[in-house]
Amino acid sequence: MWNLEYWENLKLRHNLDVMHIEKNICENLIGTILNIPGKTKDTVKARLDLKDLGVKKELHLIEEGNSIRMPHARYTLTKEQKAKFMAFLEEVKFPDGYASNISRCLSDDGTKLHGLKTHDCHIILQRLLAAVIRGVVDQDIYEAVADVGKFFRQLCSRTVNKDVLTDMKKEIPIILVKLERIFPPAFFDVMVHLSVHLPDEALLRGSVQYGWMYPIERRLCTLKNYVRNIACPEGSIAEAYVASECLTFCSKYMDDVETRFNRKPRNMGFSNEDAYTVDVFGHGVNFTSASKYVYDDGYDQMVWYVLNNCSQVQEYVKYVLTSIPTLILCIAD
Repeated sequence: MWNLEYWENLKLRHNLDVMHIEKNICENLIGTILNIPGKTKDTVKARLDLKDLGVKKELHLIEEGNSIRMPHARYTLTKEQKAKFMAFLEEVKFPDGYASNISRCLSDDGTKLHGLKTHDCHIILQRLLAAVIRGVVDQDIYEAVADVGKFFRQLCSRTVNKDVLTDMKKEIPIILVKLERIFPPAFFDVMVHLSVHLPDEALLRGSVQYGWMYPIERRLCTLKNYVRNIACPEGSIAEAYVASECLTFCSKYMDDVETRFNRKPRNMGFSNEDAYTVDVFGHGVNFTSASKYVYDDGYDQMVWYVLNNCSQVQEYVKYVLTSIPTLILCIAD
């Protein structure tokens, strides 16, 4: 690479994939917290490492006659806590198109997760993991996991502030130190370490949407599904691509046929856009649970917004403004 003329002047020489880093960290946390065999980092070798290092003596292996017992770690969930963890993931609901059905990844016995995709780990790490373990594990474990989710949530935002990235660059080593005080050394593989370099790359490259693998992976998956004849993959892709473009073009001119452009969302809920007669409320938001309206301190702000942004109430506002002087005169008389 150094033979290239521009290489010595290139600031961003490595583009770390945030998608796979996030997936590996999420799998490490889930596998260790749920103590999934083959996925957990809390193994016998990890306990032996703790003994060699002389740290965390409460987690050292205990010899009982001819057998060896592994003490229960406080960062792993019990059977009852695992049941609550799985029940939360089974009942959680998302807006239409926000995430996949994560409940399909639950095992039959309800003790582990399997078949998680990269976007599933993206949602779980940033939105769900901190919420589901809150009140279940110790406070320091919850804070460390929540800080990891907050770090990736800020990193993956569409608009990234340079000052925020500078603060994240200072925070991520502290977050990893918090994790090192909790989890065994085997937890910290190279993928966990690479998170230290992500803020620096974001400062040079910009938003992670310009550098991760999501659009490439999705397009490759689409092209892979186009292949019907393994002997001629290129011809299958070309033929299926032309057919897809033709169907997409034609479907935009078909109003009486259900297509992916006019299909109703999956989570319609209790809302009906046709029932709205006021334009400020016809925003297309659909409720995914029971419709219950609670107005606290924001009622005055909502009234102000409607009076200043709704065209239907302008005639009533004008009527009130023209009627006020007449009412004042009547009161004065």
